[in-house]
Amino acid sequence: MARAPVHSRLEWAAPVKPPRPVALPGMGRQWHARVVGIRRVAVLFLVLLVAACPGSTTGASGGSHFPRPDRPVARIVSPSYSSEAERDAAGEAERVMDRLGIAPGGRVADIGAGDGYYTVRLARRLGPGATLYATDVEAAYLDGLRARLAREGVTGVTVLQGRPRDPKLPSGSIDVAILSHMYHEIENPYEFLYRLQPSLAPGARVGIIDMDRPTADHGISPTLLRCELAAVGYRQLDFVWLAPADGYLAVFTPPETLPPAGGIQPCRQ
Repeated sequence: MARAPVHSRLEWAAPVKPPRPVALPGMGRQWHARVVGIRRVAVLFLVLLVAACPGSTTGASGGSHFPRPDRPVARIVSPSYSSEAERDAAGEAERVMDRLGIAPGGRVADIGAGDGYYTVRLARRLGPGATLYATDVEAAYLDGLRARLAREGVTGVTVLQGRPRDPKLPSGSIDVAILSHMYHEIENPYEFLYRLQPSLAPGARVGIIDMDRPTADHGISPTLLRCELAAVGYRQLDFVWLAPADGYLAVFTPPETLPPAGGIQPCRQ
């Protein structure tokens, strides 16, 4: 599913100029200078306080601690990868679900669901009583997905709007997460994977479907993908080319304990 990066660019505001103190009768030059100095210190304190707050956008990647990827991030261009009929004819979804062990009653998240290619097929396989989340950062895509689910009579799907750096899934709620043709569009994969980890249950698997080509061309090499996930502590469990379907499936398991965010080293492309 095509996901667009929202590239964080730090734009510094014009320097804050403290208001000119009003001279009161009897105020000397020394007192006037003291008032100006106090106000300047107050402004500096406020600037430092904002910079230190959680979520402050003072870091190089638009966050407080996480490095930015050392490679291009592709733009979001479409809610779908290609024709669903072609993908089904190549057996993509069935093969991916089999390889990930998707079975009735499981707990699965379709991250970057777009128009729902995987969501509707997961719902049919999981059956009633399963836990299925469909997330996306684009509100318009989610509106279209809700309409599709209603039109096709697909129930039991919780549709959530995530954020570019956070899928916003409940803690410990997922056994399998699927990211189909969208990883290369994640604004900051290190922060995204870091924030995904708490939602994954012990022994969970993360299945990433993508193309072996440059990220600027809507893909990512298997080697670079493995490096970026390893930087956050994820370990690769499985890898398979999906021919005659497009691309590959890489399967990872999350770390039990996350590394310090400030210690994550970005991979070189």
